[in-house]
Amino acid sequence: MEIQMIAARSGKILNYIIGQYIARAIPVPSQVVADDARLGVSPATIRNEMAYLEREGYLIRPHTSAGCIPSDKGYRHYVESIETVNLPWEEQRLISHTFHQVEKEVEAWVSLTATLLAKLAQNVAVVSLPKSTDCKLKHMELIAVQDARALVVVVLDGANVKQKLITFDEAVSQPTLTVISTRLNSAYDGLTARQISDKKLELSPLEKQATDFLLEIMHAEDRQEYQEPYLEGWHFILNQPEFAQSDRMLTLMELVERRGLLKVIIPTGLSPHGVQVIIGQENRDEAIQNCSVVVCRYGLPEEATGTIAVVGPTRMPYSRTIPTVYYLSSVLGQLVAGLYGREMHGEQDSE
Repeated sequence: MEIQMIAARSGKILNYIIGQYIARAIPVPSQVVADDARLGVSPATIRNEMAYLEREGYLIRPHTSAGCIPSDKGYRHYVESIETVNLPWEEQRLISHTFHQVEKEVEAWVSLTATLLAKLAQNVAVVSLPKSTDCKLKHMELIAVQDARALVVVVLDGANVKQKLITFDEAVSQPTLTVISTRLNSAYDGLTARQISDKKLELSPLEKQATDFLLEIMHAEDRQEYQEPYLEGWHFILNQPEFAQSDRMLTLMELVERRGLLKVIIPTGLSPHGVQVIIGQENRDEAIQNCSVVVCRYGLPEEATGTIAVVGPTRMPYSRTIPTVYYLSSVLGQLVAGLYGREMHGEQDSE
């Protein structure tokens, strides 16, 4: 019982220090903690508790005479102690209204999500387009261009449109291409690339070529593990004192230039449900071990999913960022489900 009482009091003091540091970005001395009457303990007790938290690795003292700042371990305790909260109802209504003002296209939704998330979280927002686990054909169209050349337009599930200029082995007219398109659409509608390959179907030479072009496009889409995400909010992170050191900012910018940021921030085995928080050294890639990531999947786990995340310093307002990521992922997930003619029931769980 005594251990539980000490642990609870230590946790209360730790969370107060973290809250102060998140707000002010300066080390918190024991006197500041002691001056807060809400804690209801003596200055001597405060000093003893802070010394204990420092010994246990929850707090760090940058200089002997300075106050304390949270360690990654301290932030982890803080995040785990946050009670589930929702965005204020007024903000939810504003977000919903804003989405109704944009075009009903997935790119517009994802772009808007990144803009809103960056503004609300005051850090960098990273939002990827929904990616099919194994893309399925919705429709294909062959359009004559010149002699043996044609444009193939492929519509995949999730309103994902791909097109490519192709060349047949012989000249082909538009009526012939229309007949080929009609037959292949009838045969392949709703199938994955593997299912199309496995389908036993007698094809003319031109139909076989058209099928090969189609499979080439679908295989390329399936291989594309990470699409270039929408990024917003760099000006917010530049204003953070942690990134006044140019080397930290350069590391992030290099990741973006190499198109590797999304791959780096997604933790191994990211759950299809709930918000996950990766703090500092918990990140597997050294390039972002000075950052925290609040990340969530959205969409339909068995059909198409995307990623929504906030990247910022470990001194991140987690109690604000977590419900923001959660709510926007829910909104985006509902919109994507609509593209697939589905409805999402229930809510995701935050972790």
